[in-house]
Amino acid sequence: MTEASADPQGELTLRTQAMPGDANAAGDIFGGWVMSQMDLASGIRAAERARGRVVTAAVKEMAFRKPVQIGDTLCVYTHITAVGRSSITLKVQAWAQRYLSHTMELVTKAEFVMVALDGTGRPTPVPPEV
Repeated sequence: MTEASADPQGELTLRTQAMPGDANAAGDIFGGWVMSQMDLASGIRAAERARGRVVTAAVKEMAFRKPVQIGDTLCVYTHITAVGRSSITLKVQAWAQRYLSHTMELVTKAEFVMVALDGTGRPTPVPPEV
């Protein structure tokens, strides 16, 4: 793995391949697509922890370091860093596994804040960890 000898941090939560429909005319994958995959991964991990419905409340500071190309596999890693009364904060990293190789490069990272909701859509306490 590359990127200044760093390795992905957290749990591999989502893997998906970047396809032509996700790219601009130059073959670079749209940043919004990458962010969407990170949001999906955050939602999966937070819903497992909350044992219920969650929504995205905030995304803190995201900057793209490397492009994602058509054919690359986007690997999204999540790590829960804090659990509040109804919120779950996660550090999220998106890595590109380059097409037909084992090379991994950090694309971007951000902090996502998810909020647990009850059946009526109101914030609800996150249950204790089991």
